[in-house]
Amino acid sequence: MLSEPPEMSAFPAEQVPAKTQVRRELGILNATSINMSNMIGIGIFITVPPIIATLGGPQSLLSWLVGAVLALCDGLVVAELGAALPGSGGSYVYLRDSFGRDRLGKLMAWLFVWQFLFSGTLEIASVSIGMVQYLSFLWRALLGHPWVLKFMAAGISTLVMFALYRKIHDVARVMMLLWIVTLVTTGWVIVAGLTHMNLGLALDFPPHAFGLNLAFLTGLGNGTVLVIYNYLGYYQVCYLGGEVKNPERTIPYAVILSILAVSAIDFIVSFSFVSVVPWREIVERGSPAYNALASVFMARIYGEWAAVAITVLILITSFACAFALMLGYSRIPYAAALDGAFFRWFGSLHPTGEFPNRSLVLVGLLVIIASLFDLAQIITAMILARLLIQFVGQIIGLFVFRRRRPDAERPFKMWLYPAPAVVALIGWLYVFWSPAAKPGGWMYIFYAFVTVAAGLAVFLLLAWRRRGWPFSGTAIPCGDDEA
Repeated sequence: MLSEPPEMSAFPAEQVPAKTQVRRELGILNATSINMSNMIGIGIFITVPPIIATLGGPQSLLSWLVGAVLALCDGLVVAELGAALPGSGGSYVYLRDSFGRDRLGKLMAWLFVWQFLFSGTLEIASVSIGMVQYLSFLWRALLGHPWVLKFMAAGISTLVMFALYRKIHDVARVMMLLWIVTLVTTGWVIVAGLTHMNLGLALDFPPHAFGLNLAFLTGLGNGTVLVIYNYLGYYQVCYLGGEVKNPERTIPYAVILSILAVSAIDFIVSFSFVSVVPWREIVERGSPAYNALASVFMARIYGEWAAVAITVLILITSFACAFALMLGYSRIPYAAALDGAFFRWFGSLHPTGEFPNRSLVLVGLLVIIASLFDLAQIITAMILARLLIQFVGQIIGLFVFRRRRPDAERPFKMWLYPAPAVVALIGWLYVFWSPAAKPGGWMYIFYAFVTVAAGLAVFLLLAWRRRGWPFSGTAIPCGDDEA
C-alpha cells in the first residue's frame, strides 16, 4: 500500500508489537448472527415512516423487493470475493487484491479506508441516535432537550466500544445472546401483526398509486436508499474474514442466509405496521407513530405495557446492531495498518485479548463524534458516500479479478455469472442518482464526490512525497515500506 510519510509512522518497525495475527474461531452460526444482528438492528423500526412517505402510501413497500434483489445480487459478489480472499478488512482486501496490490489496488484500497472514515462511523452512530429516539418514547421529557439526546447517543457509542474491548471468543458469545433477543423482538412484532392484521388498512392505496412515471421511479429509488440502510451488514462477517473458520464455506453461507432471512423479516414487519397503524398517521412527521412506530403499533394491539416492553427489546436489539457494526468496522484500520496504508500503530493486537484494540478505540472515538449529528442527515450521506468505492468498485473489482487471475482458486462461484453482478451495478447507480430528484438531494451526491476527490488528492500527495506509484517507475510492494 501507499508508503507513509515520516509523520504517519507511529513506531519504528522494531517497536511494533509482535502479535498481529487473529485467530479463526467464528463458525456459520456465529457469522450469520453477526450479519443479521447488524442488518436488523434499529433500521426496520425507524425507517418505515420515511420509506412510506417516499411514494405516499403502502405501495412504497415495493422498495423492499427492489432492495432485496439488489442486496442478493451484490451479496453474490461479496460471497465469491470473501471465499477467495478471506482476511480481516473485507472490502479493503477485495479492492486491494482485485485491482492489484502494487498499482490501482493501492488507490482503491486507500479510498475505501478513506471513505470508511466518513461513512462507516456515521452508520454506527445512526444506530445510537435511533436508540435515543426510542428512549424518548419512554422518557418524553427528553424531547425538549435536543443536546441531551445527542450526548446520550454519544454515551451509548462509548458503551458499545467498551463492551467490545475483549477477546473475539467472548464477543461471539455476547453476539449470540443479542441475536436471540433480536429474533424475539422481530418475532413478537410479526406474530402480533399476523394475528391482528387489517388487510383493508394495509392495502389502502391512494389514487394512481402505481403510475409508472418519473415521480414513481424517483420515489421508488429514494425508498430503496432507505431500504438499503436496513440491508447494510450482509457483508459484515467479511470484515472478520481472518477470524472465520472455513471461510470458503462460512462466508458465502452467512452472506446469503442473512440476506434471505432479513428480507423476509423486514417486509413482514413493515406490512404488519401498516396493517395496524394507518399509513397516513405513520408519515406525519413529529407524531408518536413517526418517531416510535413499533411502540405505537404494540400499544394499539395490547396496550401501554406492550409498548414499553417492545421499546426495551428494540433498545437491546439496536445495541446488538451497534455492537456488530463496531466489531466489524474496527478491523478495517487494523487491516490497512498491516499493509502500511494507515498508521502502523493501529496494526497491533491487544497483548492478552488478541483483538485490534487500538483500531477499535479509533473507530469508537469517531463514532462518538458522529453521534452528535442528526439521524436524517447521516443515513443518506452515509449510503451515498460508500456506494461508488465499496459497492460499485467491488463489482468492477470482481470482473477485474476474474480476468487478471483466471487460475485463482474460487471456492464459491457466483451463480449465473455475470448477470447478478450486472444487475447489482445498475441497481447501485440507480440508487446513487435517485436523491438528485428531491429537494436538497444534490447535497448528498456532492458529499459523496467530494469525499472521493479529497481521498484521491491525499493519496496523490502522499505518493508524490514518497515517490510511490503513480510517480515512480517501480511500485513499492504493500507492507514493505519503512517509516
